[in-house]
Amino acid sequence: MWPTLLVAFLLLVLGSSPPVWGQTPAAAPAPPEDPLGRESPRGTVLGFIKAARAESYERAAQYLDARRTPRAAEELALQLKAILDRRLSAADVDLLSAKPEGSLDDDLPPNLERVGEVKGNEGPVEIQLERVSRGAGPPIWLFSAKTLKAVPTLYEEIRPFWFERFMPKEVREFRFLDILLWQWIALVLVVPIVLGLTWGLSRLLFWTLRPLLFRLTGERADAHLAKVTAPARLLTLTLAIGLWLSVTSLPLLTRYFWARVAAVAGIVGLTWLLVRLVDIIAELAQTHLRHLDQPPRIAVARLVRRLTKVIVVFLGALVLLYLGNLDLTAALAGLGIGGIAVAFAAQKTLENLLGGILIITDQPIRVGDFCKIGNVMGTIEDIGLRSTRIRTLDRTVVSVPNGQMAAENLENFGVRDKIWFRPIISLRYETTADQLRYVLAEIRRLLYAHPMVESQSARIRFVRFGGSSLDLETFAYVLTSDYNRFLEVQEDLLLRIMDIVEASGTGIAFPSQTAYFARDRGLDETKRQKAIATVRRWREAQELPFPNFPPERIAEVENTLEYPPPDSALRRGGRAS
Repeated sequence: MWPTLLVAFLLLVLGSSPPVWGQTPAAAPAPPEDPLGRESPRGTVLGFIKAARAESYERAAQYLDARRTPRAAEELALQLKAILDRRLSAADVDLLSAKPEGSLDDDLPPNLERVGEVKGNEGPVEIQLERVSRGAGPPIWLFSAKTLKAVPTLYEEIRPFWFERFMPKEVREFRFLDILLWQWIALVLVVPIVLGLTWGLSRLLFWTLRPLLFRLTGERADAHLAKVTAPARLLTLTLAIGLWLSVTSLPLLTRYFWARVAAVAGIVGLTWLLVRLVDIIAELAQTHLRHLDQPPRIAVARLVRRLTKVIVVFLGALVLLYLGNLDLTAALAGLGIGGIAVAFAAQKTLENLLGGILIITDQPIRVGDFCKIGNVMGTIEDIGLRSTRIRTLDRTVVSVPNGQMAAENLENFGVRDKIWFRPIISLRYETTADQLRYVLAEIRRLLYAHPMVESQSARIRFVRFGGSSLDLETFAYVLTSDYNRFLEVQEDLLLRIMDIVEASGTGIAFPSQTAYFARDRGLDETKRQKAIATVRRWREAQELPFPNFPPERIAEVENTLEYPPPDSALRRGGRAS
């Protein structure tokens, strides 16, 4: 909390102008406001329309640079209202500048502003505003004298729609909510057209998107395309409002209101449609990746789905803010300043978010991998933007923040191609050197002969004299990545090693001291002599397998051992491989 307030205070101080030492900064006097709101082009046009709509033509005339008698100015205001209602586009009003200086990027002098263009019999006529100063008051915008000069001629050219001539006067002139009765009737007649457009647009989207989505994802999207019906209806409503505005001569202010309603509905509908399409594409892509058994890409698809939806919604919100006449430059600058403060306050959240992106893109772990992260061991169930969920051996779920995973030692057991076999065999100190040679040679032969052991890297060495034992270190890789299968092979190897130790006449040492009594039979002398004799024959034939077996002997015995053993129950069940 305190770092956030400190950053905000520093930004406020650094963003303000430095005071002059020794002087009291005086507040700049606020410019006087025009009581009629004529400081900007938008204020002048909207103020005129509202005054004329209320039939306050005396007030409406004050928005004109008429320089005529009050009655002539009021008549001119009435005619200008009729022209704007019939001929001016509502989009022109929406584009008017709300700044006192107007729009400076057009090709007009700074004191002129273009409102729009209306069609006349002799060609288009520009409706312009002019910025004038009257007395000591602030500069104001008024409809220019040049525009007002063309108003009477344009007014004479206004003709009612052809169908208005056949309407009774009551229907033609009755108004409800400033909309003529026949215009409401036109809206009702538009409803069947809207329903037809809705059905047609839905069918068009269905037949267009179905083959496109199949090409993108390789999956059928028929069941998913029903999700685009609701946004399609909203877009159709936008088209219906536009159709209604085009066939009816609504007052300019009313058209301006409904045009903005249509624009908002269109932006919301398009954003909604894009979000639904992103969901559909992501779901189909994830289904296709599951069929291909590619869990890492599924995590990437989830991340892309979330980020794309955030971007689409953010852009839609920006367009809505722009439609609401918000200065996006100032808004984005404010977001930048606020983003710095939020970044200080949400360091851990951003750290976890970036960590999630790196995990999904770099793929040190994948969904389904068996891993050890710090003190947590288990199977990866989900990789999110904030944390990774792990199903432990106790069947509990542990959520590890992605930022913490970057600082922890991560051991991924799911990517190994073979498993390390490394037992330490401790023999009793009574074991003779030849007995030890026998054990080493036979275990080495076992590692070379076993079909589930990688013979190239297999070895066993006498490594040390232990505190109560002679220690032999075994090093080999079992050719499997399945841990359950490894446990089976390890068990078979350990049992065969026990048989070799027993056949040598020695035994496994215990980490304790042994007191021998007269009743102790000691070691088996017959087996001891047999092991010594075997080593003697090796020595006489110059076939002593130390420091290693010769290559031709390794090639001779490699993969010759039966596994599982002949008396194993697995052979009866058909699992001899």
